[in-house]
Amino acid sequence: MNLENLRGKVLLSLCFGVLVVFALMFYGDFTKILQTIVHFRWEYLPLILGLTLLNYFLRFIKWDYYLHQIGVDTLSKRDSLLVFFSGLSMVITPGKLGEWVKSYLLKEISGTAFSRSAPIIIAERLSDGIALLLLASAGFFLFRVGWEVAAAVVVLAAAIVFAAQSRPLALRLIGLMERLPLVSSQAHLLHAFYESSNILLSTRNLLFAVTLGFFSWLGECVAFYFVLSGLGVEPSALLLVQAAFILSVSSLGASIVLLPGGLGMAEGGITGLSQFLVGAPKDVAVAAALIIRFCTLWFGVALGMIMLFIVTRRLAKK
Repeated sequence: MNLENLRGKVLLSLCFGVLVVFALMFYGDFTKILQTIVHFRWEYLPLILGLTLLNYFLRFIKWDYYLHQIGVDTLSKRDSLLVFFSGLSMVITPGKLGEWVKSYLLKEISGTAFSRSAPIIIAERLSDGIALLLLASAGFFLFRVGWEVAAAVVVLAAAIVFAAQSRPLALRLIGLMERLPLVSSQAHLLHAFYESSNILLSTRNLLFAVTLGFFSWLGECVAFYFVLSGLGVEPSALLLVQAAFILSVSSLGASIVLLPGGLGMAEGGITGLSQFLVGAPKDVAVAAALIIRFCTLWFGVALGMIMLFIVTRRLAKK
């Protein structure tokens, strides 16, 4: 894996992120949006960032749990934390492919084979997707929108779990690949990849990961609730349900497309659904999308950049 190449992709994604911000400001009234953001209840900011950190911490627990499930027991909690948070710096690469940097760093630090740890990234995304689907479930029945996204996630999740747990089918497919001239020499990597996938996507591990994912992403849904409240939307139990639905569906939609970090898709979804469901004015909907994305996505990218810098400096001294 070429870290320099990944850094280049991150820079391009940063530029794309700036374009998304300008597009949202163009969609709304630039002056009104700025005024709305200025009048946001900024005393909520520490709470919103704290809820985001809770999400990251619970996801780290899942990452560390997965490592132990595939037999990586020698890695210290400090190194595990550094590797996990370094991956956040790469969530804005196209299709989040840069998150595989975690497997690369794990190999450099502990010698764990890339093919052995790579399924963790798939298991993380899968369990997060199911958790977001559960968080949005009340909204699907109440608001009757977003069923297409839900159906796509269910079909994809079921296909991945079926493939991972159907050992005869998986081994037969690997056996066929072993006969291909260009793949046969790498067949042992496919076996390692499958064995880890089979463990991580077992019923017990999947239930644990989805439960942890539910509570971790609930933190960001509550954070979005406070963003809306801080922008003047009347707090209520219904608003909490709406906030959970809007953030979950927008995040799911963004994860399906291959845009870097779901940029554009997530912001557009949050803006549109806030107007449609909450009845938020255009400037409030745009401001809500910008604030929650800066407090979640870009906050995480900033933390990840710091951790990646620390890790790469350490590896350079070896």
